[in-house]
Amino acid sequence: MLLLLNVILTLWVCCAPGMCDFPEIKHGSIYNENRYKKIFPADVGKYFYYTCDHSFVTPSQSLWTRINCTEKGWSPAPKCLRQCFFPWVENGQSTSSGQTHREGDIVHIVCDTGYSLPNGQSSITCGEKGWSSPPECRRVYPQGRCGPPPPIDNGDTTSFPLPQYPPGSAIEYQCQAYYVLQGNRYIVCRNGEWSEPPKCLDACVISEEMMKQHNIQLKWRDDRKLYTRTDDTIEFTCKHGYRPKTPNHTFRTTCQEGKVVYPHCE
Repeated sequence: MLLLLNVILTLWVCCAPGMCDFPEIKHGSIYNENRYKKIFPADVGKYFYYTCDHSFVTPSQSLWTRINCTEKGWSPAPKCLRQCFFPWVENGQSTSSGQTHREGDIVHIVCDTGYSLPNGQSSITCGEKGWSSPPECRRVYPQGRCGPPPPIDNGDTTSFPLPQYPPGSAIEYQCQAYYVLQGNRYIVCRNGEWSEPPKCLDACVISEEMMKQHNIQLKWRDDRKLYTRTDDTIEFTCKHGYRPKTPNHTFRTTCQEGKVVYPHCE
């Protein structure tokens, strides 16, 4: 009976009318979130301030925006909108050059003769992840030909690039040492556009300085510096005289696109 009463009381507190749940704000957070999160749900009449992450802004464009708990929920509904900076357009022009736009804004671009936006479009849109396509006018090649293949970070084509390629041409990419190729290593010229090129995922660099800060060392090697590829496993152990501070499973970690989570000893 006591357990049933506790369940009923919990449901009444969580779901009682006139209360607001914690506002989950995508790309944002309320002021002093770690401190206030434990007091939710909040009563009607309570108010909080929220801010947005870097490159996002509230609808009012204020650094801190107030939201009020009402019988119908949070008012105004908290939201963070992406900001997109529009640069000067090479081989084209736009009245938006040098301006910052918000999520949902559409920008029109007029390309110079012989140039075009990807897929022949005339505008791009600011979305949650940025511009819908790069704000750049690319040269249009006749009869569906493509220009030089696009460059990629930490990698290159396996053959010397040509000024133009006929439709159906395929180009192969390769990554620098210790970088891992993600995606199709070949791109193909179709309708004057190259298919999406692959990416070269960052390698991880584990130095003696970083291991010293965490009082650890490599378990099976004596290297002062180790380069390892994405998805490779690295094992650490505590230096002599130290003991683990983090759980045992953290001493066997994985390189993830240039990042390693280090265990710690004390």
